[in-house]
Amino acid sequence: MAKIAFIVAEDWFFASHFLPMAREAVALGFEVVVMTRVCRHATAIEATGARVIAIDLNRRSLNPLAALAVIRRLIHILKTERPSLVHCISLKPILLGGMAAAASGINKRIFAITGWGYLGVRQNIISKTVRAVVRLLIMRLIRSSETTFLFENDDDPRFLGLHAHDDAVEIVGGAGIDPDDYPIQPLLEGKPLRIAVVARMLWSKGVDTAVEAVQRARANGVDVELSLFGNPDLANPKAITEAKLREWSTEPGITWRGATSDILSVWREHHVACLPSRGGEGLPRTLLESAACGRLSLTTNVPGCRGFVRHGIDGYVLPVADSVAFATAIAELAARPEQIGLMGLNAAERVREGYTTAKVASAVGRRYLTMIQPTWRSNPGK
Repeated sequence: MAKIAFIVAEDWFFASHFLPMAREAVALGFEVVVMTRVCRHATAIEATGARVIAIDLNRRSLNPLAALAVIRRLIHILKTERPSLVHCISLKPILLGGMAAAASGINKRIFAITGWGYLGVRQNIISKTVRAVVRLLIMRLIRSSETTFLFENDDDPRFLGLHAHDDAVEIVGGAGIDPDDYPIQPLLEGKPLRIAVVARMLWSKGVDTAVEAVQRARANGVDVELSLFGNPDLANPKAITEAKLREWSTEPGITWRGATSDILSVWREHHVACLPSRGGEGLPRTLLESAACGRLSLTTNVPGCRGFVRHGIDGYVLPVADSVAFATAIAELAARPEQIGLMGLNAAERVREGYTTAKVASAVGRRYLTMIQPTWRSNPGK
């Protein structure tokens, strides 16, 4: 039986985004192993039929000796497991897993870019140098002749000098969502206009832009409230402190509510989704979830966001860090409440047309079959 090995930094990230890919691989007859830091989600991963192997890819650490130890551990596992294909998810697993795959003689590799993070945001000389080094490592050191790149938007391939239509590139609709899990939610009637940001509490997500926009709108007499759902990601250098979030919550109309697993309740209680990202996105899952529930989005003109949200049709695509533009959009929506429902329905339709887990998993599954070219057929009916 051919085997696929996933390498991903966090079990929660795999469990929240990539379980459909594991299920698809198992359904196609592949043995699946997932190498990740194990916290609380191993059982959910194993329920797909995959095995979990614990390994710690510390996302925050820049220690080269620690990275070397991880590569050695990965090489040991890969030589023991002998997978036919290695599927690395996000930048650090790609760099470390790609080196381990090369050292283990595994040429069939999938590098899944889920966004460039703060590397895609910052424009100083250090960031530009790091980007150049990353491009060199991926394209010259760890890319094999049989490597496929998965991207979540048409912009990100350019970072590596690739094109969205290259044979080695596959563009997928993020991780996709199951519309049955996110049915369209009825809109609250009356005022105030309620806006929600559902994301990790990071400066790179533009949470401060949302706060400033609501403050401006309220100062201009708009009846609007903002809820912030999410916790700081302490492994991310752009995490917003709890002290700052609590300070914002003292402002009229602004409330930090912490993380939530009940997304449907969020959108039952809010009219508009907001993600004023500064960049580095792949395709934010929060935009897919809110759209599926029938909510328009206020977002920014950055890769991953501008490719999904259509300005004036199912949301607003606005300049980065422009709280005045966001405040103006908020005032327009408050003055034209009928647009909220119409644009929300457009968003729900868009998700169901091309951004489902079924479509994403099917596309990735076809790529597995093409790359591995098995001589068997485990499920002729698929």
